[in-house]
Amino acid sequence: MGGTGDGTINSPAGDIPAGGTIPAEQPRLAAVDWGTSSFRLWLVGAGGTVLAERRAAEGMQAVPPGGFEAVLRGHLAAVGVEATDAPLPVVLCGMVGARQGWREAAYADCPADPAALAAAALRFDLPGLDLAILPGVARRDADRPDVMRGEETQLAGLLALEPDYAGVVVLPGTHAKWATVAGGRIADFRTVMTGELHALLAGHSILRHSIGDARPSGDPASPGFRAGLARGLADPAALAGEIFALRAGDLLFARHGAEVADRLSGLLIGAEVGAMLAGVAKGAAIGLVAAGPLAGLYRAAFVAAGRPARDLDADVLVRAGLIAAAGRLWPDLAALTPPAHNSAA
Repeated sequence: MGGTGDGTINSPAGDIPAGGTIPAEQPRLAAVDWGTSSFRLWLVGAGGTVLAERRAAEGMQAVPPGGFEAVLRGHLAAVGVEATDAPLPVVLCGMVGARQGWREAAYADCPADPAALAAAALRFDLPGLDLAILPGVARRDADRPDVMRGEETQLAGLLALEPDYAGVVVLPGTHAKWATVAGGRIADFRTVMTGELHALLAGHSILRHSIGDARPSGDPASPGFRAGLARGLADPAALAGEIFALRAGDLLFARHGAEVADRLSGLLIGAEVGAMLAGVAKGAAIGLVAAGPLAGLYRAAFVAAGRPARDLDADVLVRAGLIAAAGRLWPDLAALTPPAHNSAA
């Protein structure tokens, strides 16, 4: 892992053995990011070296009742880890700690620093395993309550790599998170349901008659996305009216299918970015944690808004956060804290 000249935190190809590889080195830790729809495990050796990796579509929603332990043990066995007399530390984050997950890890309060997150971990033992599920973070404000679970570990990873980071970190997705990181802690955050709104509007609103089975192209250069993005950035408060205009555009100008799906995507992302940037000071650092087509769409939105964002690699951040937390949870693993060369250039 390392930094690129443009300040991107990334992971060079080939630094992690393929899933299923049996490590020659004795593993010290299993680090697990277990979300709603995905499972990722990294087997970690001395000094924080990643010995092997497993990825699967066995997120919380795909695990049958009572099946979390079996899924975890299956992936550990695939990389050569069996139950031993010396329990293997396993640190987990994400929806595995939700109320509907394996065991509920109560939310830590915001503001929260990485030490507080580790201290609030839910600890339990199983034969051959010493487990800790990291908590989510809650904003306990009756006027604007909010929660996150999983993203806080990525933010803790950023602070492990760059302790002095200060700025906004944007984590797009079904429920996008905008977090303020300052003073070595998660100072504040807000959730925006952009991804879910797109799915609901495209599949269950009047727009379904215009979009049909079409899906957004994911291309930030598509005319539909650019048109919607411009409208959303120009006046985020007009979002409700702009959404209906998409239906009218089909009825009057035969705009339908993928074009409307792209326009809706641009409109929603533009409105999100425009509204949220209104509360971000000019010149403040903006980090973008995204991958695939979503990264390109949000990157284009920030450029169009005149506020380019710096790319941050989600895998690097979550691994760094998990490894740093393990160093706090198990004192003999303190040496596994992500090494300096993992930080961005």
